[in-house]
Amino acid sequence: VAEDLIASGLCQPSTLGIRGGSNGGLLVGNMLTMRPDLFGAIHCAVPLLDMKRYHTLLAGASWMAEYGDPSTDDWKEFLNRYSPYHNIDPKASYPPILITTSTRDDRVHPGHARKMVQKMNDLGEGKWPVYYYENIEGGHGGAADPKQSAFMTSLAWDFLWNTLSKKESV
Repeated sequence: VAEDLIASGLCQPSTLGIRGGSNGGLLVGNMLTMRPDLFGAIHCAVPLLDMKRYHTLLAGASWMAEYGDPSTDDWKEFLNRYSPYHNIDPKASYPPILITTSTRDDRVHPGHARKMVQKMNDLGEGKWPVYYYENIEGGHGGAADPKQSAFMTSLAWDFLWNTLSKKESV
């Protein structure tokens, strides 16, 4: 879809953003590591990012039928290829990313987001704009009430708007 939007002239990579949460966080995490050239900004919310250890955290073990079992050959056969945490390339150029999570997420452990931010900061040595927000309340939706939900939503759209509007438009 991103390639088609760019090829059709509707936008260019510097003005195209992507946003996803939970399993969608895994999707946008993979877009970050596999196709960073397509996007000017990424919002990754309550994300599943460490596919080697996901099954040891919270509800992760219940997802092994869907994703595979990283303690078997599944890791080397396919899981390692779509584990964003394990595919950060220190030589790559990544677009600005906002990673958000909730301390009390009972489905996707906030450790996925925390580890990803730390690794990007360590490997990127400050060259990648990595932003992080962790709500101490809420659950998998990232917010405990409508006020927090509005804040989290406005945080995401503010990041995308301010990041993408600073780019040259088509």
